[in-house]
Amino acid sequence: MVSSDRLREVIATQAQIARLGFDLGGVMDLVAARTLPLVRADGAVVELVEGDEMVYRGAAGTAARSLGTRIGRRGSLSGLCMEQGVVLRCDDSEADPRVDLEACRRVGLRSMVVLPLMHEGEPVGVLKAMSSRPAGFDDTDAEVLGLLGDAVGAAMFHATRHVASDLFHLATHDPLTDLPNRALFADRLKAAIGSAHRLDIAVGVMMVDVDDLKPVNDEFGHAAGDALLQEFARRLSGCARGSDTVARLGGDEFAAVLVPLRHGDSIHGAIARFQTALALPFGFRGRDFPLRASFGGAVALAESGDPHDLLELADQRMYDAKRARKQSTT
Repeated sequence: MVSSDRLREVIATQAQIARLGFDLGGVMDLVAARTLPLVRADGAVVELVEGDEMVYRGAAGTAARSLGTRIGRRGSLSGLCMEQGVVLRCDDSEADPRVDLEACRRVGLRSMVVLPLMHEGEPVGVLKAMSSRPAGFDDTDAEVLGLLGDAVGAAMFHATRHVASDLFHLATHDPLTDLPNRALFADRLKAAIGSAHRLDIAVGVMMVDVDDLKPVNDEFGHAAGDALLQEFARRLSGCARGSDTVARLGGDEFAAVLVPLRHGDSIHGAIARFQTALALPFGFRGRDFPLRASFGGAVALAESGDPHDLLELADQRMYDAKRARKQSTT
């Protein structure tokens, strides 16, 4: 029977977990630390699956020095707990064939309770309470830890999803304009060329270079230059459709893949539409700045089915347009 004092500790821990929100590291560290007094453990860890291994990602007490330890899923009580989705207890690691004996000795563990951390019926990790003594835990200890399982599992699941989503966005988008970056653009272009092959459609590729960004930076500062790039990105995005991808490749260089080209539209017609979106100047700190750019385009598969060749062709045409504009103004 779980005492009222221990129930209050469980409830307090659940409340602390909820307050941490999407802080995955904080949730794991908190759970490990709170496990120590809850079941009078010497050490506690939260383990996550990485391939065929279980990894200590949160640790407290005597296990704190073992943070980052890896044990095989096969041949360990943690792996068996993940597989079966039930609380498992080991009263003596020296006599239990289910455990990784070498790993137990390495962390000074003699007995343990391992709890699956579940979310909607699926394990997202395990919580392990450790004791340096044989038979360090009883059925009530296992029951107490079980009361934490759902709250911890749900918090870890949502934190992991949130962290993964944020990291993916950061890795694939330009921080200034929030447009797809070069890596994501390359993936989208390859996919678009694949669609052109399968569906027999025309796919357009544009290279776009902002004109006269350096004078803006030099005369009015990088805040003005950044504002110009952000407005430039907004205008290009506003002209694109949901199936198109507009990206910032770096510096003053942008690109777009148009999937498909509009019916009856040429790449030149598409470029004209984007140029029209830049016709009006934008205001920054009481001053109007023009938005000018050089464009170059190419069409898959009519001109090439290779992503690199298409970009090279569009890039060359963009520089030809830039050169022609400069010559016309001199």
